[in-house]
Amino acid sequence: MITHQDSMHILLADDDEDDRTFFSEAIQELKMNNKLTLFKDGNDLMDYLVHPEIKLPHVLFLDLNMPGKTGIDCLKEIRSNTRFKDVSIAIYSTSSSEKDIEDTFIEGANIYIKKPNDFSKLKKVIKEVVNMNWQFHTSGLNIETFFFSI
Repeated sequence: MITHQDSMHILLADDDEDDRTFFSEAIQELKMNNKLTLFKDGNDLMDYLVHPEIKLPHVLFLDLNMPGKTGIDCLKEIRSNTRFKDVSIAIYSTSSSEKDIEDTFIEGANIYIKKPNDFSKLKKVIKEVVNMNWQFHTSGLNIETFFFSI
């Protein structure tokens, strides 16, 4: 059980350097008790996650459209491993395609976030998602509550 005193371990896998920078700056401005680890693609993310000694993240923000191993590839790989059953996965994408939303829902993501186009909205999204009661959110998860919007 994660309490608010615990440091949140957050991962972001996104091939867009600007998006990684904005995400990191938003986290810093929010002054949340967390550790943020950034990955430039799905291959780097999966290479990191396979190490048995790593501390599992509380939340993984996962971009869908990455070269090499895509976000959906990573999602399938993560969800096929019981070690990661308690990791909350937030799809974090520019796509709002119904197919992407449905596919990621079926594959076991916990929430789908369309990347906000402004910094204050990004901070609000991060704060809401990181502070979300994941146990409650996932217990009543359906396709209507899966797509997160601010």
